[in-house]
Amino acid sequence: MIPKVTPKSKSISLYNRARMLVSCPDQPGIVAAVSRFLYEYGANIVQSDQYTMDPEGGLFFIRIEFDLEGLHERRDQLKADFAQVADKFQMQWSITRASRKKRLAIFVSKEDHALLELLWHWQSGDLDADIAMVISNHNDMRELVEPLGIPYYHIPVTSDTKAEAERQQMELVTGAQVDVVILARYMQIISPKFIEHYPNRIINIHHSFLPAFVGGKPYAQAYNRGVKIIGATAHYVTEELDGGPIIEQDVQRVSHRDNVEDLKRIGRHIERTVLARAVAWHVEDRVIVHQNKTVVFS
Repeated sequence: MIPKVTPKSKSISLYNRARMLVSCPDQPGIVAAVSRFLYEYGANIVQSDQYTMDPEGGLFFIRIEFDLEGLHERRDQLKADFAQVADKFQMQWSITRASRKKRLAIFVSKEDHALLELLWHWQSGDLDADIAMVISNHNDMRELVEPLGIPYYHIPVTSDTKAEAERQQMELVTGAQVDVVILARYMQIISPKFIEHYPNRIINIHHSFLPAFVGGKPYAQAYNRGVKIIGATAHYVTEELDGGPIIEQDVQRVSHRDNVEDLKRIGRHIERTVLARAVAWHVEDRVIVHQNKTVVFS
């Protein structure tokens, strides 16, 4: 039997810590009302970040972390009482326990760089989540994953079997109560039906040449055009292909001295770091989606 690898834990105790995300029409008194509510509950605010799109008629966003003694026993009542504050300011809001780790399903094909980065961050304790499974349309990554004690499922996908493959995938992720699906260079299109089950909870990574170099061999196309900057984009998956809300991006300068293989190598490095940051921010409740944009309290 393969021993399970236990990831390192963060040193700070999160048992009584909660995270609050709020978006609402901007108006005076929002911060005062939220702070007063938490104060009267006996909570201690340990971190607070806010952003307004426009003080005159715009939207206001805030993320607050707070400690509250007996959080687990009081959380339901806390949420019920906060609903009264939320109604007054027309808030969209959530309150989550920091100690409740989100469960991830990582989808991957044949390229290993994005998967390896996530596994490394998970083992080091920098990715504060549980990896429930890895699903792949190939068997190439099995020997990387199973020694860590993470279930690995090989589900081949062809044009004829795609619907059945996705049914099996959905059965696995729902059965394991997965919170977030990560497409770590998974080279298949996700159907609208699957996306409906995980709105703003499927994260994809791809090169940032789009829409200039679509189709196959984007790095060869970029090389032939003599590009000077390459990058990567992590975003939530929507029905619009590669058009969902962007979570994180990065770029690196290149030159005529870099051949196609150099561009691919640099691109892989950017992809793996951008995806790791995006996933970490999501599992730490640092992202608020508004329409097709995000506010990220990184």
